[in-house]
Amino acid sequence: MRAARLQAALYEEVEADPTAMTQAATVVILSSIAAGIPELPTTGIRGLALAAALTFVGWYVWAALTWFIGTRVLPAPQTRADIGELLRTLGFSSAPGVIRVLGVVPGARVAVEAVAAAWMLASMIVAVRQALDYSGTGRAIAVCAIGFAVQFLLGALFLWPMHAQ
Repeated sequence: MRAARLQAALYEEVEADPTAMTQAATVVILSSIAAGIPELPTTGIRGLALAAALTFVGWYVWAALTWFIGTRVLPAPQTRADIGELLRTLGFSSAPGVIRVLGVVPGARVAVEAVAAAWMLASMIVAVRQALDYSGTGRAIAVCAIGFAVQFLLGALFLWPMHAQ
């Protein structure tokens, strides 16, 4: 709940606590399952499992990318972070995604997805700001924007050959 409330202190605690990795992974799994539940009638349990697995891999890729951009491309003088810190904080930033389960309500799916995406983005910005020890939010927004663009391009390059067949 504290992660979903965007409490910076929680992200600081998680950043400093290596034992919170299991909890962070659990949040990512719960969020991805919540996103997949509205898809069950279409994709079945196999689709849900695949989506959860891809989300889990995406979490690691996103953390590594964010770490690289935040510590190598846009570091602040006080920035000191490792990938584990980003994995933990970004894992907890997935907490608002649990509301995606409400996408099962007829006619509510698009609105639920939009709210969840915006809320998760806000959580992610707080997580990045705290994990990378930024004094302001602007640099965290820039890291997330650059990371999103890179991940989008990589995803498009990866998926393009599959759609070209």
